[in-house]
Amino acid sequence: MASTRLTAESRAQALATLEASTDITTELDVLVVGGGVTGAGIALDAVTRGLSTALVEAQDWAQGTSSRSSKLVHGGLRYLQMLDFDLVHEALTERDLLLRDLAPHLVRPVPFLYPLEHRVWERAYVGTGIALYDVLATLTPGRRPMPFHRHLTKAQMEAKFPDLAHDAAVGAVQYWDASVDDARLVTTLVRTAASYGAHVASRTQVVGLTQGSTGAVNGAVVVDLETGREITVRARAVINATGVWTEETQELAGQPDSPAGGLHVLASKGIHLVVPRDRIRGHVGLILQTEKSVLFVIPWSRYWIIGTTDTPWQLDPVNPVATSADVDYVLEHANSVLAHPLTREDVIGTYAGLRPLLQPGTKAGTSSAKVSREHTVASPTAGLTVIAGGKLTTYRVMAKDAVDFAIGQRAAALPSITHQIPLTGAVGLRAVQRQARAWAKRFGWNPPMVDHLLHRYGSNLTDLVELCEADPGLAAPLEHAPAYLRAEVHHAVTHEGALHLEDVLAHRTRLVYEVADRGVDAAAEVADVVAPLLGWDDAVRQREIDGWRRRIDAELEALRAPDDETAEEAVRAADEIAPWQPLRTS
Repeated sequence: MASTRLTAESRAQALATLEASTDITTELDVLVVGGGVTGAGIALDAVTRGLSTALVEAQDWAQGTSSRSSKLVHGGLRYLQMLDFDLVHEALTERDLLLRDLAPHLVRPVPFLYPLEHRVWERAYVGTGIALYDVLATLTPGRRPMPFHRHLTKAQMEAKFPDLAHDAAVGAVQYWDASVDDARLVTTLVRTAASYGAHVASRTQVVGLTQGSTGAVNGAVVVDLETGREITVRARAVINATGVWTEETQELAGQPDSPAGGLHVLASKGIHLVVPRDRIRGHVGLILQTEKSVLFVIPWSRYWIIGTTDTPWQLDPVNPVATSADVDYVLEHANSVLAHPLTREDVIGTYAGLRPLLQPGTKAGTSSAKVSREHTVASPTAGLTVIAGGKLTTYRVMAKDAVDFAIGQRAAALPSITHQIPLTGAVGLRAVQRQARAWAKRFGWNPPMVDHLLHRYGSNLTDLVELCEADPGLAAPLEHAPAYLRAEVHHAVTHEGALHLEDVLAHRTRLVYEVADRGVDAAAEVADVVAPLLGWDDAVRQREIDGWRRRIDAELEALRAPDDETAEEAVRAADEIAPWQPLRTS
């Protein structure tokens, strides 16, 4: 296996491999476009089949939808109402596989309450549905990683969630799902793919697709957004996994209005609020039905995540943000069941993401394979595979389906094995959990800090320990963000591919919404750690800090906006770190 370390140097090596791919002897088998959870999963699936694989992402890993989700790994209770048992079973199988085998450090069980408003018929109806949920999970191979559901009286419910309003429910059903730091899952997938030989490069935008004499796609033109260098890449198969950018990317092959026009995606905005854990007294999560969507109150790390909304989005997909109206909507619905209503002052962070929903009739006229209710794989033109839809939980199934489709008949001889590939940090987890007690004593880490580190890094915590042994100052917490160690910032650059201050504050840590100032106060200290590792001089260091401040100022201004259009205008006031390049359609 190659190293799991993602660095500026490993990125440069990946770009060199892409540049050399134009020779017939070094042509890639698969080029994956899009570094969210689906693209990262595809890269891991392809490379572990023995295919030469590259993965490129226009911005930072998980910068789009995959860092802005509800952080849930779940089966999807709502699909039981639609009688889609196969889809729920598929998602539950993937949930339990992640919990048990693939990423037990990243994915953790979370109990949820489904409050009941009626004593008899609703308890029977909901209880039957959740019992079926448990049965479908039990049908998955291997040992069951989570408890069965149970019915709670009103007193039991109030003991588990004291801040649930007394008149909000007469009782509840408790069931289990799981949560994950979505951006960390993506980075871990990318690192795992790289460890098996995938060539991965962030801040590398596909601006065109190349085609041979027959019209088949045979590669891409990419731009290194850090330097402006243009590279032509050759690949036997190109897989488009760009989420809400699906249509723009597939149209690079030309003929967007032809009968084989590919997939059509509707972006839907969902926003979440982040509230400190001590603001709501509760030991479990809540799931509530609203008139438009499902509202979750999710215990996550030191916070509650509350969301979500479901509204159409037709503006620039680069930086969706929560508006004043969005915040009011979520607060109103959360406060309808909370004994002590939340105010805007309780909200320390917000974020918004875009779901890539397949539009009705999207498959007409395409060479496509409908592989589930939630995602579809298609080939609008030879050599190009497009996948869209789906959700975080089933990324591995989506990846398998996309690679199977892309390589065609070869899939029978090269089947997917990712159900047997633990992600980096999973192997040796139990041993490192025991060793962590000695490290905690040596470096003065309290139990919450040790739990935080094991959850984020798993057995890769040994990498941070080595950093702290070499420089004991790295074992100290950040002054303005003490939930994180200075070593984590260092590790973000030397092992996780961070190239900019934004990458550290928004995706390697989640300070962008975990502290009230969105990481502004911590920015200078983080930059001090990052600067020597990336070779920044004082001018570059200050430019990165100023750029982060402008971004936060713009997002806070957008948060005061009454609608999406006004909010987008505010966000555009902040300069992009690595501006997108114009696309080149055929």
